Amino acid sequence: MEKKPPLLVLTGPTSVGKTGLSIALAKKVGGEIISADSMQVYRHMDIGSAKIRPEEMQGVPHYMIDLLEPGEPFNITMFQQYAKSYIREIHQRGHIPILVGGTGFYIQSVLYDIDFTQAQEDVAYRAKLEEMWDEGGAEQMHRLLRQIDPVSADTIHANNRKRVIRALEYYHLTGQKISEHNAIQRSRESIYNACYFVLNDHRQRIYASIDRRVDQMLADGLVEEVKALARMGCNREMVSMQGLGYQEILAYLEGEITLERAVYLIKRDTRHFAKRQLTWFRRERDVIWLEKERFCYREENILDYIQQKMQEKKIGAD
Repeated sequence: MEKKPPLLVLTGPTSVGKTGLSIALAKKVGGEIISADSMQVYRHMDIGSAKIRPEEMQGVPHYMIDLLEPGEPFNITMFQQYAKSYIREIHQRGHIPILVGGTGFYIQSVLYDIDFTQAQEDVAYRAKLEEMWDEGGAEQMHRLLRQIDPVSADTIHANNRKRVIRALEYYHLTGQKISEHNAIQRSRESIYNACYFVLNDHRQRIYASIDRRVDQMLADGLVEEVKALARMGCNREMVSMQGLGYQEILAYLEGEITLERAVYLIKRDTRHFAKRQLTWFRRERDVIWLEKERFCYREENILDYIQQKMQEKKIGAD
């Protein structure tokens, strides 16, 4: 039987410390990093996406960062195609690809090589859903989703227009919940010899880290970044502007809410997002949890454990 190519996955909730650990891991095992983040793919969106800065990379190659302009479309099929291409290139150089980020569906699409070519669509029905969203708002549409697919409602944020509408459209087309479809896809066997690590911490520590990060984003110039994007013609309907932070600051700039309210909403919704991320990862198979407390919050202890798991899977053993 042909040997599966190696792949490391390092994920976890937002603000848990994936970036720093991923750099240390890549340097230790000869890895190159592919970002599994739906926002860092866009140029000019550095602060709000918590994008790694060039000086933080410490010479480790990074991919899927700054690929597109904010007005360009980006979806999971594009991510999967790009990521698989980068993985092949990294393997050809004799290095280990490390998929790093918190977008669980993106990771799943690569790990299990999910086939999106048969995805059905109904343009007219989608247009009707878009119109319902414009008239009734996000909460009404999310309630509709919860009625037909509570599992998806738990993992898709009410403001994620694209995914809420896609889940409703999928149910209309197939009579099947998109969460059930995703569960079937998750049951596929991985095409890689993979170690799938989830970095985690106590909830209150994660929430405190989120609050500190949002405060730092404001200090670093998040409002000015969003102003610049608005001058470029970016608006709340764009896929790029769906990310946490951008919608709320745009609402502030357009006079709908105060800056204080915007900051409160960013922190609250980011906490909810972290909770949904963990819900997603707990449903995944073959996950290796890295509970930071268990390792006494020492990076070298976590790295030693990761290497132990890699040895068990014979990753990097050649």
